[in-house]
Amino acid sequence: MKTAVRDYKELIAYQKSYELTILIYRLTETFPKEEIYGLTSQIRRAAVSIPSNIAEGFMRGAKEYAQFLKIALGSAAEVETQLSLSKDLGYCKSEDFITAQALTTEVLRLLASYIKRVNERLNTSKKNK
Repeated sequence: MKTAVRDYKELIAYQKSYELTILIYRLTETFPKEEIYGLTSQIRRAAVSIPSNIAEGFMRGAKEYAQFLKIALGSAAEVETQLSLSKDLGYCKSEDFITAQALTTEVLRLLASYIKRVNERLNTSKKNK
């Protein structure tokens, strides 16, 4: 029997998105200086938004949690797009891109799964009322 998660830090999506954020910060350290207020800032903010929204949403009710997870999902999609731009502009090495892209894909998959489960719980609780 599964035990209830009591702390957002136990969530795999949180852990993986936190890991992704650290990776993005390290990856962007080598971006051109003229991108500091452009792509560097944008991808970092999007990455930070993912675990931040998971954490904030976890501390709220289920309906709000689902909404915060959707925001995190959108931020992960932003990171995915910005990673592709970074690679195509020659700002990151192929192997770094592959690692970051794989982690981003995993985060997207986890978030989509979490959203589905939270929505199923919401629908079940509505039917039981």
